[in-house]
Amino acid sequence: QVQLKESGGGSVQAGGSLTLSCAVSEWNVEGECMAWFRQVPGKERQAIALISFEYGNLSYADSVKGRFAISQDSAKKTLYLRMDSLKPEDTAMYYCAARSCIRGYLDRYPARYQDWGQGTQVTVSS
Repeated sequence: QVQLKESGGGSVQAGGSLTLSCAVSEWNVEGECMAWFRQVPGKERQAIALISFEYGNLSYADSVKGRFAISQDSAKKTLYLRMDSLKPEDTAMYYCAARSCIRGYLDRYPARYQDWGQGTQVTVSS
């Protein structure tokens, strides 16, 4: 089981930026996909940025496309989410997650991810 730990959340004004980090205990390039999800109370957890390490393909939710960027540093065993032009509607708990994937298929369903971090809160004020 992979251990994940998020950091970097906080409070920021609208238009500001934050970078979230996810420390990964075991870094597997082959057959590994990771994603950032977010969740607000009363709503389902939503995949917002996904990456396949082996194939290098990326995918973003429409709500964050052009503003958020997912990246990874294998030497540091860390996944990142750079968030720019933040909006109040980006306020949520953010989670990183990992799953075994085939041919880099990026799955948006949270139930298909085996490993999760504890989350980090992002609050954007207007």
